[in-house]
Amino acid sequence: MRRLDPFDGYTLNVFLDDDGEYLAHFVEMPHVSAFADTPEEALRELRIAWEGVKESYQKHGEPIPVAPARKEYSGQFNVRIDRRLHRALAMEAAKAGVSLNAIVSQKLANNAST
Repeated sequence: MRRLDPFDGYTLNVFLDDDGEYLAHFVEMPHVSAFADTPEEALRELRIAWEGVKESYQKHGEPIPVAPARKEYSGQFNVRIDRRLHRALAMEAAKAGVSLNAIVSQKLANNAST
């Protein structure tokens, strides 16, 4: 069975560098990269590099990193903010008649790129 995604969900970036070579790399792991004369060749080389990286992880008994797009998220995380901002957000939530969590979630959703 042929895999449809040889890069396991990682975001790819391919560009022409200052030396006239194409560089292909994972946005999330820029150290996994490959250079070549054409974009297609750079992607082929990147695929080979990625397979080598995965083999190395397996050889050392480490889990292969999962791309952020493929991870399961709980929807919860902790963030530390300045106490004045915390107060301002709590006051805004109270005025709106919603929870602090709801107001922060709304603000994040309004500013997040999805």
